[in-house]
Amino acid sequence: MSKDYYKTLGLDKNASEDQIKKAFRKLAHEHHPDKANGKDEKFKEINEAYQVLGNKEKRAKYDQFGSADFGSGFGGGGGYSGNWQDFSQGFGGFGGGNSSYDFGDLGDIFGDIFGGGGRATKKSSSRGRDVEISLEISFEEAVFGVEKIVNLKKNIQCEKCSGAGGHGNKTCPKCNGSGRVHVQQNTFFGSFASVAACPDCDGTGQLLKDVCNKCGGNGYYSGSEEIKIKVPAGIDNGQSLRLQGKGEPGKKSKSVGDLYVRIKVLPSRNFQREGFDIKSTVKVKYSQLVLGDKINVKTLDGDVKLKIPSSTSSGKVFVLKDKGVPKLNSRGRGDQYVKVVLDMPDSLNHEQKKLIDELSKKGL
Repeated sequence: MSKDYYKTLGLDKNASEDQIKKAFRKLAHEHHPDKANGKDEKFKEINEAYQVLGNKEKRAKYDQFGSADFGSGFGGGGGYSGNWQDFSQGFGGFGGGNSSYDFGDLGDIFGDIFGGGGRATKKSSSRGRDVEISLEISFEEAVFGVEKIVNLKKNIQCEKCSGAGGHGNKTCPKCNGSGRVHVQQNTFFGSFASVAACPDCDGTGQLLKDVCNKCGGNGYYSGSEEIKIKVPAGIDNGQSLRLQGKGEPGKKSKSVGDLYVRIKVLPSRNFQREGFDIKSTVKVKYSQLVLGDKINVKTLDGDVKLKIPSSTSSGKVFVLKDKGVPKLNSRGRGDQYVKVVLDMPDSLNHEQKKLIDELSKKGL
């Protein structure tokens, strides 16, 4: 019976190579047998599908003939056989020996499962963590810009040791200064060795001689910092600002992370925004529509006079040039679109009804 490999990976037949790889990585994480909710049979199906669709020649044959063209062996696009070395061949980046393997760009799948990490020679990063916060501002503040002060709780670089964590260096005894250690893993697929960053020195090969007693060698401590955020004129709801170097410090004077500020713009009672344009609605009387008038209209810059010509229809839209939102990183502003609508009274008194009746008799 022909198998639908695209359906197995949750894809359609027009999926790109990158989409196929991403789908496989996601499903492999989810269904790996060594995980709590992993399923061996499901994992085999996923792997079988990837071995065919992840190979250009095999995928072309499958698209033409279906899965019947492929044998049950792994080399022909079949399922995982239960042998680690057989399984490793499917990724094309494994060394082929019995002692260590290069996981390539799929290493994070196995690093999560086995704890051995991805590429054998990669050292862990000590860059500080990025921080993300939300900031509420009013509609008018978003239009014209504003400066806000926030008190952010985060890790603060230790001033006593200048973020170094202490003073002086000595060779790490665990890795003998190499920054790497060999790890032997017993897994579902058998026993194999890998190379990982040394956990004692974080892959640097060096330890501190004198550890700072304020930060305990981390180079930072828990605290708070007042940060000034300059919100530019014209920013819109959902956009983010990046404040470089305002995140958390890295270990031992390593680079500081960034602060990302997601903007939440509160709605306005008077205006709606579309891009850099503003829309508003004003109610007018029947006599103003018929005879014409000059009325006050609210804008972001204050009230202005708007001339309504005689015989104007309810729903007519007028344009106020350059009364919209300032355009980010460029000159000029958007426009304001003002819709005039008939303000229909809830009820009429006797005299008003009489006048309307007379107008009706006149054909109005």
